[in-house]
Amino acid sequence: MLHSRLMNYVDQVARLGSIRAAGARLHVAPSAINRQILMLEGELGEPIFDRLPRGMRLTPAGEVLVTHIRQTMQQYRETVTEMNSLKSLPQGEVVIAAMTGLVSSIVAVAAVRFHARHPEVRISIRTMSAREMLQAVATSEADLGLGFNIPESGQLSVCWQRDARLGAVVAAQHPLARLKSIPMELCANYPLVFADRSMVMHGIIADAFVNAGLDVEPAFHTTSIETMKRLASAGTAVAFLSQYDIADEQRSGRLAFRPISASTFSENVLSLVRRERHVHSLASKLFADEMMAALESGDRL
Repeated sequence: MLHSRLMNYVDQVARLGSIRAAGARLHVAPSAINRQILMLEGELGEPIFDRLPRGMRLTPAGEVLVTHIRQTMQQYRETVTEMNSLKSLPQGEVVIAAMTGLVSSIVAVAAVRFHARHPEVRISIRTMSAREMLQAVATSEADLGLGFNIPESGQLSVCWQRDARLGAVVAAQHPLARLKSIPMELCANYPLVFADRSMVMHGIIADAFVNAGLDVEPAFHTTSIETMKRLASAGTAVAFLSQYDIADEQRSGRLAFRPISASTFSENVLSLVRRERHVHSLASKLFADEMMAALESGDRL
């Protein structure tokens, strides 16, 4: 590591407030540490420590420098950890938290593909709400989170993101499946499947019909994404989901996703997130790549 010895000297003197104490901890002569610090101050053109009768205290310039030093040393440790992980095969466990419809579709597809290549890695898939997911990823209870409208947080970084607006989901043989996009008023001619009123999705769907000037009474309410898909595939009912919720069914030809023409559905952002400023395992990085590939594939359905 470039200049690591000098950075360690400055860091330890700042922490202990004494060149003598820093020398004892590092097993280095205090005179050698003092000489290096004086040379550094000469290069910078200003002192980084105030030399007091009872020890050393950082100057304002020294505070700035020590912050930089500690960030650099931490980044170096993380880089070494990452490089060492590349020497071995991925192993351990990857935990992904996802919303219910995504767990049984896009996440399951990615997990099966990943396991075929890396059978030594255990994959744990947990169903959570957006807020539960935020907490789980921020506290490292989960390595990755996949969900709609996850609240913004400085603790999370976004790996992948799309606006995945809801559309009409119908059986492949449904009369509406022949259309490239479906007017809202045509949906109202068939039994409608709404998300339960306890779900955020319910408001998005109900508001869309109100904004279209349509007064409808859904035939079905449910909290289960799986039930929504089953109701749509079993007859003429129309459900309202994103294409990512039905990725597997759409790929196999059991269900069709059609956008709503002149859509009044509000934005529905799908995000893959992980913890910010964290050393991620090789397995979790590779699984994130697999998830992004599956999501991009879902984009093209």
